Amino acid sequence: MVGRGAQPRNVWRSRARLVRSPPQLDDNRAARPLALPAPGEKSRIPGAAGRLQPVRSPMEPPMPLDATHDPTRQTFVPTPKDTEFPIQNLPYGVAQPQRGGPARIVCRIGDWALDLALLDEAGLFAGTAVGGRGLFAQPTLNALMASGRDAWRETRARISELLDLESLRLQEDRPLLEQALLPLDAVAMLLPAQIGDYTDFYASRAHATNVGTMFRGAENALMPNWLHLPVGYHGRASSVVVSGTNLRRPLGQTKAADAPEPRFGPSQMLDFELEVGALIGSGNDLGDAIPASSALDHVFGLVLVNDWSARDIQTWEYQPLGPFLAKNFGTSISPWVVTMDALEPFRVEGPPQSPMPLPYLRTEGAQGFDLQLEVAIQSAAMRATERLREPHRVCSVNFREMYWSLAQQIAHHTVGGCNLRPGDLLASGTISGPTADARGSLLEITWRGTQPLRLPNGEERRFLEDGDTVVMRGRCEGAFYRLGFGEVEGRVLPPRHQD
Repeated sequence: MVGRGAQPRNVWRSRARLVRSPPQLDDNRAARPLALPAPGEKSRIPGAAGRLQPVRSPMEPPMPLDATHDPTRQTFVPTPKDTEFPIQNLPYGVAQPQRGGPARIVCRIGDWALDLALLDEAGLFAGTAVGGRGLFAQPTLNALMASGRDAWRETRARISELLDLESLRLQEDRPLLEQALLPLDAVAMLLPAQIGDYTDFYASRAHATNVGTMFRGAENALMPNWLHLPVGYHGRASSVVVSGTNLRRPLGQTKAADAPEPRFGPSQMLDFELEVGALIGSGNDLGDAIPASSALDHVFGLVLVNDWSARDIQTWEYQPLGPFLAKNFGTSISPWVVTMDALEPFRVEGPPQSPMPLPYLRTEGAQGFDLQLEVAIQSAAMRATERLREPHRVCSVNFREMYWSLAQQIAHHTVGGCNLRPGDLLASGTISGPTADARGSLLEITWRGTQPLRLPNGEERRFLEDGDTVVMRGRCEGAFYRLGFGEVEGRVLPPRHQD
């Protein structure tokens, strides 16, 4: 089994290194047309002249896993110096132009969305497994995800090659480039995949321990099965929505401990849950199982997830079959899908597991990810105050804290013969760490409402109120570049009228 405390695979030893400085833009970059150089005159792009600057880094890069991971690779596309979407990231999404037109699959580079369907139509994916098949002229990523890991890697390599500073193939076709490269404010991001099935796990030991302590006491915090298998339940795929979709406060039955009968009405204990979701690419046949050793080969990429939860409804309804109305009213995911290949340099070992899992759950090597996550809240009153319009961070935790890895979750999910399909979403469950500032839900942060959270304007929160906006962010930090997930954001609307 894996052990705790291992260093990320992108840890580098100390020395100075010469690298090209990345292209830079001012803050008005998204509202302006792309300033392209003439073919062969790449030096006209600000900061992209290929000049060398001494960059003092505390670490030395290992040999790149392949050219797409090379930390010195630069793009000719103008991007901010501190972008979380460098050429080493290249996440996928589905965008619809604000000016109108069909939804298309895009790839993000800096603050631009690259229309991959246009590149395919121009023959720039010729010779690859995806070339000429129309996989990018789709309103979802499902067809691309079904093409398999070899095709994903080949596609990513081709995109990286086309965007490379030294490559003229796309740079020389200025009409195509100006049409295909869109500023982010010119597109609307849609749900990236058609979600066929949605499974939510309960795989963070700190979270399970906190919640169990509240309800059963510290001595019985973990249920007897928790250290032996990844606990999960099947959620509602139809109500998975993309970031920016606002959700109404759910209605349902609740029952106070001292009340003789349940009551019906809006949830008074609405909560967020900080999670990471895996989108399945190639699945398995009904009756087959996916081994833990190869489970990550079936994952196309990761997204951020807010698993909204109505705690008071859940408390009354969940026995004996688990959550129902407390969860099915909405689950939010981020629009950008960060591929597993992009995340490969950030693989780390997870916490030690004791007792030893059964053989089908045993894994070797780095199965976790060094992904830093945070949650911020902005109330309606904060939005109305100029100096408080930035959401207030309420927690920060690393995805490497997960006790049960994604590979183990997939192995357990399929060991009985369940077939996963392209577009299935597997969410990690709430991610919490060992400290009070690393608790991934308000249930834990306020300790079931007994320790209210204070916002910068003096407001207090035990649970979410109408008008509150929740923002989740995630990124991996390397010595030469950072890799971001963007945001998943949603606002709480008042409940619908009660008939």
